[in-house]
Formats: sequence, C-alpha cells, structure tokens
Amino acid sequence: MSDPRRTRVLIVDDHLMVREGLKFLLSTALDLDVVGEAANGAEAVELVPLTEPDVVLMDIVMPVMNGADATARIKEAFPSVQVIALTSYADGELVEQTLRAGAISYLLKDSRSEALVTAIRNARDGRGAIDAGAMQSVMSRRLDEVGADLTPREREVLALLAAGMSNGEIAEKLTLAVGTVRLHVSSILSKLGAPNRTTAAVIAMKHGLD
Repeated sequence: MSDPRRTRVLIVDDHLMVREGLKFLLSTALDLDVVGEAANGAEAVELVPLTEPDVVLMDIVMPVMNGADATARIKEAFPSVQVIALTSYADGELVEQTLRAGAISYLLKDSRSEALVTAIRNARDGRGAIDAGAMQSVMSRRLDEVGADLTPREREVLALLAAGMSNGEIAEKLTLAVGTVRLHVSSILSKLGAPNRTTAAVIAMKHGLD
C-alpha cells in the first residue's frame, strides 16, 4: 500500500524527452514519487497494476493506444486511480472525449510547473482542473451541441447546481432522493464533458443552460 503522505505517479508519453523532463520536474516535489514510465497507452494499462500509481499523467495523442482509450481501460479496472490528461492539444472534441473516458483533469503541456504539481496533489484528493485554453475550446462548440442530450430533469438539476446548491439541497428542492440527484449529476458531467461541478456550472452559464 502506498504511503498516504506521498503520491505515486505514472508518466505516459511517447516522447522520451518529455518523460525525462517530467521526471525531473516531479523530483523537486518531496511528496511525489515517479513509479514508472510508459511510451503509449497500451503500456500504461499494463503498468498500472504493477506500479500501483495514485495518479497517471497521460498524453493523449500516442501510437498503439491513445490516451483516451487507455484512460477508459484504467478507470474501468482501477477506479481509484486518477488520470490527468497532459497534452499539447486543446481541441474541444478531444477534451470532451478524454474527460468522458474518466480523466479528472485536462492540462496543456505549456502549463506552469506549479500548476501541474498542484493538479497532481488535487487529483489524489479527487479534485479536478481544466486548462483555461481547453475550457474555452469546449465552450466554443456550437450552442445546439451543448446540453442537447440533457433530459428535462437533468436540466433542472444543472440549473440548481449552477446556482451553488449541494446535492442535498437539490434533492429537497426537487423532492428527490439524494442518491437520485447524484446519478443525475454524474450523467450531467458525462454529457457536458465536465470533470467537476464547477466546470459544469461554467458551461451551463456560458450556454444558457442555467
């Protein structure tokens, strides 16, 4: 079992220089341990049970198996492992695909080193982040594509979520069980391609879904 005071990190990128640079960067953080490296998504899937990482830094565009597919497989087999997408691409469709696969965060490779280290620590605690450029790309989709597949009830829940209500408050407001609200929130995040409630609220406000 990993030390609760430290975070075990698996680096996945098809470029050796990027992996070496990330290893050096993370070595400066005393509470982070790099426990392995993979050059593609298939290798990452194989290494997760062997290295037992808390967080996987996942490149997206790679040979053999891309990062989104690898993320989906890892999250299906090891739900407690958090995946941070770390890529050069801010394409809206790619962002959504990766977040829907289960990544908790989406960062660009030109992010500040401090932001990456913070994102890793936050991911271990279940808190996500999305790069501002990637967020803008998501929100720049055509309006009729955003939220088009939300059910009427999900739109109600989203509006209350965007207003800052907790699951308990939403349940009371709509006379629903808290567990039912959780299921609606999970579905909303998936359909919007949002890693967390905050991102979902921003998308809702941007596209008039609140």
